[in-house]
Parts: sequence; structure tokens; C-alpha cells
Amino acid sequence: VEAGEEPLLLAELKPGRPHQFDWKSSCETWSVAFSPDGSWFAWSQGHCIVKLIPWPLEEQFIPKGFEAKSRSSKNETKGRGSPKEKTLDCGQIVWGLAFSPWPSPPSRKLWARHHPQVPDVSCLVLATGLNDGQIKIWEVQTGLLLLNLSGHQDVVRDLSFTPSGSLILVSASRDKTLRIWDLNKHGKQIQVLSGHLQWVYCCSISPDCSMLCSAAGEKSVFLWSMRSYTLIRKLEGHQSSVVSCDFSPDSALLVTASYDTNVIMWDPYTGERLRSLHHTQVDPAMDDSDVHISSLRSVCFSPEGLYLATVADDRLLRIWALELKTPIAFAPMTNGLCCTFFPHGGVIATGTRDGHVQFWTAPRVLSSLKHLCRKALRSFLTTYQVLALPIPKKMKEFLTYRTF
Repeated sequence: VEAGEEPLLLAELKPGRPHQFDWKSSCETWSVAFSPDGSWFAWSQGHCIVKLIPWPLEEQFIPKGFEAKSRSSKNETKGRGSPKEKTLDCGQIVWGLAFSPWPSPPSRKLWARHHPQVPDVSCLVLATGLNDGQIKIWEVQTGLLLLNLSGHQDVVRDLSFTPSGSLILVSASRDKTLRIWDLNKHGKQIQVLSGHLQWVYCCSISPDCSMLCSAAGEKSVFLWSMRSYTLIRKLEGHQSSVVSCDFSPDSALLVTASYDTNVIMWDPYTGERLRSLHHTQVDPAMDDSDVHISSLRSVCFSPEGLYLATVADDRLLRIWALELKTPIAFAPMTNGLCCTFFPHGGVIATGTRDGHVQFWTAPRVLSSLKHLCRKALRSFLTTYQVLALPIPKKMKEFLTYRTF
């Protein structure tokens, strides 16, 4: 897709509705996720079921004329036999999903010790956060349940692994706490983070593994140190509950989405509010009396860090370019709850209230050399370190994303 083209619907997956489930097992797709290497897609399809689908999607899901770019990877998997779709029955409504980074060599010892029958491979795992406060850890390749983490007293709403591959997992719950687990130590709980006064909706770890952002049903966002597990600062600026947050790939920016219809872009190092993206109504015919019509549900960065996607209750998926104040593209989607980019770009997955998942084309972009340099530098320099460099002010402004 060229920047500015409307996202096209590539495919839509709908759950088969097994009748033996009682109606209380709600059918929402609260969470969708791609594995970091892009080889698997996980879909919480309602009724306590998570589907693990090998990526790219099989031909039968994709309309004619869309050939997935990554089909060549098929040849590499021939030796091992192609991976098969798996169904994980979690026994409880599934709210949060997270894949571990991959590969993570330390995990070999862990699973080999507990499961001698599991081959000694570097093991990709999926964490599922459940309605009763449990977290179940599954081995993706086999669909086996590996660990059950207990501690939360209420719904586990979101999960996030440290991108470094250390198998540290953060969970966010309606019991108003975040918990830190170490999967290399049999899933030992190593920390409880308290301080939120409302349900915690979202947790996101910065790609450099230094910070953790958490959003609860509150106007302020909490930023924690992933080194000391202490609160660094609260970010104040939203007018209503914050429900979603994400770091840019270089950790230099943090975006938060709120029921107040705004996305705020922050500098996580200074706590400075860099800009707001306001979700105005596109269709004036829609009834304006409902204040929550544009309530935001989800925000996420694209893998190269030049775009954002947002899902709101006004039935639109919006794509934003980092430096523009209005969306560059819209797609109509009803009842959207969550969105995420494919790690190699070009596709956005969205989950809906009726248990469907949709795949949309996303802008494919060649990053400018300027942006690539900024991303490389910001991956290891804080804002303060950039400001201390003996370089022209204009360059500092660019490197700290102040030149919108």
C-alpha cells in the first residue's frame, strides 16, 4: 500500500460457534498477537478458545490477487513438516495474549528439565491471561500447556514479555496490580507493582527493556523502571480513562489512547507531552449526543516506527503518520477492540467484539536515512543523552522527535 491509500481487507476469520458452550463464555476477541519472528498468529476467538495459526495464512483465507510476500519462507519449513494450526482450550475467557521473543536459548534447559518428552529446541511460548486471574503458558510448536501462573485475584487483562529474550513476563490485572514473572525460574513471581486505583487495562515494555508503561481506568499513565521495578513518574494529560499504550520501536516515544478520544504522544524520558492526535467524527450524520462514540480501544506503532494504528468505537480503523496531525487513511470496521501490526510490516490485524479477526493492508514504507539514523541512535541514547551531544539544535530536535 502506498501511504495514503485506504487499508484493504485481506482476510477475515470467523470462529465456528460450537453449541456446547454456554452463552456466558463471551465471544469477544479481546486480544490478537503475532510472534516476534512473524511465523505465528494467535487469536483469542471467544468461548475460552485461542487459535494458533501459522503465518502466512493458508491460501484458502486470502482473496485472489493478494499474494503474501513471505511465501518463500515455505521452503525453509519443509524439512520439519509445515506447522499446523492449533486450538488451545484455556477453560476460561481469554483476555490477554503475548508471545515470548524468539529464539530464547535459556528456555531450552527449562522445558527440557520439566518435559523430557519435549525435544530440545529453542521454544516459542504463548502466554494467555484468563478470566479467573490465572496465566497459562503454552508451547507453540506442540500446543502443550507448560506452566500455570497463579497470583492475580481477578481478570488478567494484558501481558507483555521483555523483548530481550530473558523470559520475564509482565501481567496487568483487574485486581489493580501488575505482576512480574520469571519463566526461567519455573514461572516464579518476582514482583508485584501496586499503586493503580482502578483495573489495569494495558502494559507495554519498552523495546530497550528499561521501562514499563501501565494504563488503568485512570487519567494518568504510570511509567515504571524495569531495572528496579519502581515507579519513575506518572504522565498526566488525559481527560478520561487510558486504555491502551505502546512504545515506539526505538523506545523514544510512548503513545497512550484514552476514552477521551485522544492519543497522546509522550517523551517517556522527560515526561513531556509532544502532541495529541484527536479522533474527530468523520460522519456528521452519526448521533453526536453519545459522548463515547469515539472512545478509543487500542493504539499501536508500526514496526519501523513511522505509523500508528488506532481502533475506536466510531467504527473506524485509522492509520496515522508520525508527523501529521490527521489520519492518512481510514478503514470501516465495526466493534473493533484491538489492533496490532505484523512484525515485518504491511499488515494490521484487528479483533472485534463478535470474535472475528480481520487482516488489513498497511502502508509499506522505505524509511528515510534520517529516520533510520534516528532510530539506531535512539535505541541506546536517552533524550537527556541526545540533548548533551555537541551537535546543532536542529539535529537535537529531530533526534528527540520535536520537529513535527
